[in-house]
Amino acid sequence: MLAVLKKEIHTFFSSPIGYLVIAIFLILNGLFIWVFKGDFNIPDSGFADLSPFFIFTPWVLLFLIPAVTMRAFSEEKKQGTMELLLTKPISHFKIVMGKYLGALLLIVLALIPTLLYAISVNQLGNPVGNLDLGSTIGSYLGVLFLAASYVSIGVFSSTLSDNQVVCFIIAIFLCLIFYIGFEGISDFIPGTFVEKLGMNAHYKSMSRGIIDSRDVLYFLSVIILFIAFTTRRMNAHDRSKTLSWQIALLPIGLLVVNIFSDTLFTRYDLTEDKRYTLSEATTTIVDDIEMPLIVDVFLEGDGFPSEFKRLRSETNQMLEEFAALNNQVKFSFINPISDEATRANNIQQLSQRGLTPMQLSVQESGKTSQEVIFPWALASYEGVTVKIPLIKNKIGATQDELVSNSVQHLEYAFADAFNKLIHPKRRKIAVLKGNGQLENRYIADYVKTLRDYYFIAPFTLDSVATAPQRTLDSLATFDLIISAKPTKAFSEPEKLVLDQYTMKGGKSLWLVDAVAIEKDSLYNEEGKGLALARDLNLTDFFFKYGLRINPVLVNDLYSAPITLASGEGSQAQFNQLAWFYSPLINTQANTHPIVNNLNLIKLDFANQIDTLKNTLSKTVLLQSSLLSKVEGMPRIISLDLANKEPNPSDYSAGSQIMAVLLEGEFTSVYNNRVKPFKISEDKNTSIPTKMIVVADGDIVKNDVGRNGPMELGFDRWTGQTYGNKEFLLNAVNYLLDDDGLINLRSKEISIAFLDQQKIASDKSKWQLINILGPLALLGIFGFLFNYFRRKKYTS
Repeated sequence: MLAVLKKEIHTFFSSPIGYLVIAIFLILNGLFIWVFKGDFNIPDSGFADLSPFFIFTPWVLLFLIPAVTMRAFSEEKKQGTMELLLTKPISHFKIVMGKYLGALLLIVLALIPTLLYAISVNQLGNPVGNLDLGSTIGSYLGVLFLAASYVSIGVFSSTLSDNQVVCFIIAIFLCLIFYIGFEGISDFIPGTFVEKLGMNAHYKSMSRGIIDSRDVLYFLSVIILFIAFTTRRMNAHDRSKTLSWQIALLPIGLLVVNIFSDTLFTRYDLTEDKRYTLSEATTTIVDDIEMPLIVDVFLEGDGFPSEFKRLRSETNQMLEEFAALNNQVKFSFINPISDEATRANNIQQLSQRGLTPMQLSVQESGKTSQEVIFPWALASYEGVTVKIPLIKNKIGATQDELVSNSVQHLEYAFADAFNKLIHPKRRKIAVLKGNGQLENRYIADYVKTLRDYYFIAPFTLDSVATAPQRTLDSLATFDLIISAKPTKAFSEPEKLVLDQYTMKGGKSLWLVDAVAIEKDSLYNEEGKGLALARDLNLTDFFFKYGLRINPVLVNDLYSAPITLASGEGSQAQFNQLAWFYSPLINTQANTHPIVNNLNLIKLDFANQIDTLKNTLSKTVLLQSSLLSKVEGMPRIISLDLANKEPNPSDYSAGSQIMAVLLEGEFTSVYNNRVKPFKISEDKNTSIPTKMIVVADGDIVKNDVGRNGPMELGFDRWTGQTYGNKEFLLNAVNYLLDDDGLINLRSKEISIAFLDQQKIASDKSKWQLINILGPLALLGIFGFLFNYFRRKKYTS
């Protein structure tokens, strides 16, 4: 076998044809990957990875490998050396393996110079060295398995004729059928069985850096099958029924093994951030899908910037992971505005469903054009449909940051939507009333959002005065309570009910203002209002739990503007001025799942929180910027402050805490104290539970327009949408999450970008390196090969 292998190598490289074939392969890759504009161009893609190469290479190999293998046996037949080869003291199987391994080694030698692409991308990364080596290694393994399968088909094809051109055409046809043919047939046959008979379904997974035993077994099966067929062709004179039955049963046996491999397999995600490894919570949700779950993705169209092409690709790959886990997940990509005749109507219909379009600026050939896209998906299950946002907006983010944030959010976005569809609502939330909390219209949008996940009901504590035990028992049926900006003091009996609710394991979300001041109160002739400390009789309540809300206002240079009118009548103008009483909270440095990857959060007249030592775990969720100061009460707040230049030296108090998560076993506020009424089950220590306290009641307040409540976080004057609603939704989901789904929000996925400045200044240099460099390596190899070959035979 080794002699046959050496003969193949010597024959191939002893003539210029061998070098020419490999050179064409390298030139085609170099031009399409580095020079020609299109989807395969790495510098234009802006991303530091080799995925364009791994998508393009299978098509080049589809022609290269038949060109290499077409002469394997056909030339032996044509020259009449076939009989001589068969009479040698070596089995037919070893002859076939010698030919096969010889051709495969040639393809490996052709692929080695392409490693220069990986080195170049690594150097062009921002920062240098951000190429995901694990993913790249896994992808190269995928190419090797695909090439090995192509070679087995090519070697088999070379036994079918003594005409090399005929063998070349047959090999291309068979490779094409196995690569995408079955995928095309599967479009007309329900299920994924036919699609999995093709190579592309298995190569796509490996080309992303995922090594799955099912994919490896599939490629090995194809290789074994065609090597067996080739060996049988070599034994064409052997008419024994035993051999014929063995060859006939081999495909059936391999098919059965591949089918059963779905029940027992091993999977390795070689990517550095394990982006294709679904969390246990996601896996559980997807496993529970028992009926077809249809996902329509509208992120489709021509002319997308490279960043959004990447988002589409990552979305497709995420959905493929879901579909591989459960074949009940069906998905398709739809371009709703491709048809000019229905474009306007489709935009209107999608917008009415809440799927707002997004405008992109696309630069091409020095010209800038506007493209409309719908970065949304719709998931439908048993007649119920939910919308899934694919874009993770963040004020001030670049397109690179926008796509990075969106990719990081994908698994949670889809898993959360699937969870809403397949798992019925089971948790109950009580929205406290009776202590001057916000009216329903001001919390309407938040409550509407929560209703997609939970049962919501108002709950008043008024009955505590007459039936405290019954009130406590009723409150205990709820899993979570929300108190949105109470303005009236809580009585001691009410506090005991709330305390014992916590002792029984109840979760709570407190949105509290310790200072009485409203922005609306400033819109008077004087433009002034008096800010006073608000006594809610909760100081000892929160103090026992390990925090204190101080009756002070946090003034932050990093803040949202206020819109004020100047002039009168038709001459009136609206101006946006700095307003330091509306801090903008940036949670970028915080990796907790509640606040990770959030848009800026806007607060109004927020207070400062001190945390106190006790046994509870405390996590700071929101805090002001370093350029902050704290103002005591009472104080006159005037709109004239918006027209004054701040003195930066006054803003030296550092970050101020404004929201805290408490977790653990709470000690009762009334432990070792006289209780205002007797209760049937007095608890002094709670079971493990959670509480979130936010020192700003306006965080949950939505504006009310002419047509009713507006979206929470939307500023009608600036058009900006802040992250208030998502923060509060995450807070509730975290408090009530038993399966760990919310923890997906802290999953870090890094998108590796190229250094565009380096590409712009040195693009030609890197193009030459990656076109001429591989050819130079091929030339060096050819020189050394022929040098040592001549030296061997002359000596």
